Amino acid sequence: MTDDEIRRFYETTPEAERLSTGPFQLEFERTKELLAERLPKPPATILDVGGGPGAYALWLADLGYEVHLIDPVEGLVSQAQQRSDAGSHRIASCGVGDARALKWSDASVDVVLELGPLYHLIHREDRLQALKEALRVLKPGGKVFVAGISRCASILDGVSRDLLKDPTFQAIVTADLEEGIHRNTTGNPEYFTTAKFHRPDELKTEVLEAGFADVHVFGIEGPAWILPDFDTRWRDPRRKRDLLTLARRLESEPSIQGASAHLLAVGSNPT
Repeated sequence: MTDDEIRRFYETTPEAERLSTGPFQLEFERTKELLAERLPKPPATILDVGGGPGAYALWLADLGYEVHLIDPVEGLVSQAQQRSDAGSHRIASCGVGDARALKWSDASVDVVLELGPLYHLIHREDRLQALKEALRVLKPGGKVFVAGISRCASILDGVSRDLLKDPTFQAIVTADLEEGIHRNTTGNPEYFTTAKFHRPDELKTEVLEAGFADVHVFGIEGPAWILPDFDTRWRDPRRKRDLLTLARRLESEPSIQGASAHLLAVGSNPT
């Protein structure tokens, strides 16, 4: 069951528009790029766990994949279904579900996306349960793609948006860095909601511990997402290419991966 605070956050913020605004555009483009380079060719069956309003599911359906989306927030599932119904290629199914208890049979899908569930499973045993469920439903050799939020995301965001002037936000950042658990008790949606923030090696360790093999972690955005003039650069084709090149060149550099707002772990079912 999703915590009420987390549920309210996603029911009251414009999640469907998020990936088309500001630095989130870089997150979206880079995540699609990392997926496209490693996905099996369509047709293949993809389970999008925690798929929210369907941004990635719709993109993958347009590419010819059979995509099934689940999310614990009913309002987001409804948005995904509405967007699917209006699209040229429909998501195969949209339903309410829990990453820790998937309703799919063993070895029944080619790919599992977990591009959000680990954010809000703040207890390690819950994250491992979600990852083990992904492993269970994957066919032999199938791939999992697991997103995490960087341990450094809040302090970098605070510098970028000048949020550190607020002592309350400073306290949130301190807890993030020391404990890896982001808690926002202010009610201000600008400060996000309860979440787990990972270090790159920590995310890799959890995916390996769940039973996956050949696990690699990538920094999704690189450091460019914190630039205060990001939108101006993104609108300029040449400067946009520079931002993407920077992210690509540094995606596997251990010394700077944590400067990305988001991390992506990729692993395979070894059975």
